[in-house]
Amino acid sequence: MNKNFYITTPIYYPSGKPHMGHAYSSIIADIFARFKRLEGYKVLFLTGTDEHGLKIQREAEKNNKNPQIFCDELSAKFKDLTKILNLSNDDFIRTTETRHYKSVEEIWNRLVKSGDIYLDKYSGWYSVSDEAYYDKDEIKEVNGKKISTISGSSVDWVEEESYFFRLSAWSEKLLKYYKDNNDFILPSSRRNEVINFVEKGLKDLSVSRTSFSWGIPVPKNKKHVIYVWLDALTNYISALNFPNTNDINYKKFWPADVHIIGKDILRFHAIYWPAFLLAAKIPLPKRVFGHGWILSDDKKMSKSLGNILDPIEIINNYGIDQLRYYLVKEVSLGNDGSISMENLKNCINNDLANNYGNLCQRVFSFIKKNCSNKIPKVKNLTDIDNKLLDQLKNNVPNLIKLMNNQDLNEFIKTVVSYSFDTNKYFNDSEPWSVKKKNPERMQTILFTTCEQIKNISILLNSIIPKSTNKVLETMNVKKDNISISQINSLECFDHNKELKELNILFNKIEDDN
Repeated sequence: MNKNFYITTPIYYPSGKPHMGHAYSSIIADIFARFKRLEGYKVLFLTGTDEHGLKIQREAEKNNKNPQIFCDELSAKFKDLTKILNLSNDDFIRTTETRHYKSVEEIWNRLVKSGDIYLDKYSGWYSVSDEAYYDKDEIKEVNGKKISTISGSSVDWVEEESYFFRLSAWSEKLLKYYKDNNDFILPSSRRNEVINFVEKGLKDLSVSRTSFSWGIPVPKNKKHVIYVWLDALTNYISALNFPNTNDINYKKFWPADVHIIGKDILRFHAIYWPAFLLAAKIPLPKRVFGHGWILSDDKKMSKSLGNILDPIEIINNYGIDQLRYYLVKEVSLGNDGSISMENLKNCINNDLANNYGNLCQRVFSFIKKNCSNKIPKVKNLTDIDNKLLDQLKNNVPNLIKLMNNQDLNEFIKTVVSYSFDTNKYFNDSEPWSVKKKNPERMQTILFTTCEQIKNISILLNSIIPKSTNKVLETMNVKKDNISISQINSLECFDHNKELKELNILFNKIEDDN
């Protein structure tokens, strides 16, 4: 069985500061990457920055900076974000790197060789902001300005000499691929959207520009630069040192297991990218998962509305685990999700502080006072004890399946229910009442509860890694034992070792009033 797993975020356009959309895509990808490591997989998790195109060139000029220096400064902010979000990425790709240039040139040359690229003249609507071309029926006029109905960005009429990719020739092959590979595009609503678009017929795609110079030059015709999306999408294989197909990373990790993207760039990943790869005779990724937008109080975030929630500000005020947990609990993955500061506070208080955090703190405090601060070692569990533990253990295969299908919301809902059940078990068992009459029963209750805390912590580790690592470290569970396989083991604890001190995991958020 192949135990390698390759997951990617979109590469981000660093023309402004990181926002909640960047944070969301990255956190989602990080959760899946961490979970696969817990499963025992060798994981490659990639993120990075997309640094070419007219938008970057204009922003650099506006700031009186050389485009490369401008990109170096902006890319550094996104690299810093990976640390702020506590991402476990293994690589950070930049499209201005030499390894990337080599890959893009190879893809271009393969498309020329296959007869899929030809020179002609482009005329049509183009959005600099989206770096995207739009058809006439995707344009509307608002206050005298032409804008895209898809993104809301302004568009300009462009006429220039351009190389074209024969996208129209790949319509039937793409439709067949979607049919034969039902899970290639998820969720199913995105898949249907893509199929409907392709069934209408694809037009050939302009893949070069002559009106600006900041990009990768077309081989043998330096007057043209390669279209930013043909350039950008190639990052997923340039990070694997393509075209060296004998490179160990390429051999181990391509095709990618899943590209995590926002729904606004679905067309590029689910139509253009597979068409480029098919024409270049390169295997296609196994899955493209398009998540929805993060809304602020039911509205799309925008500067004009003044409703932009800054992820870094939220992290500074409440903590990174708190933001990670809230985003995956509150937003149904695949759909648009509305978030608010009030709901964030409620989620921190109810799910994290009152439930999981409180469970850990009260159990460990009780053990400190009544068991010499050591987790008791017991031999026999009652049916009630086993029922609690088995409910979780027997469901592990299903929980793994949920994560592998990117059904993150059902996963977290189930794991949190185990935490509520464990709180109830602890309360109903009343170890404080039985400690004098039946100390052995008290010890069994404490062991069972600790075992369940350990299992819940392992399952939540990919979502709130900082907090769960603290809990597991408090219980002296070795880092080597933090894996899905250890959920079924009753031998993880060192019963001769005292528990470490655990400070409050999640501070309750007091009402401003």
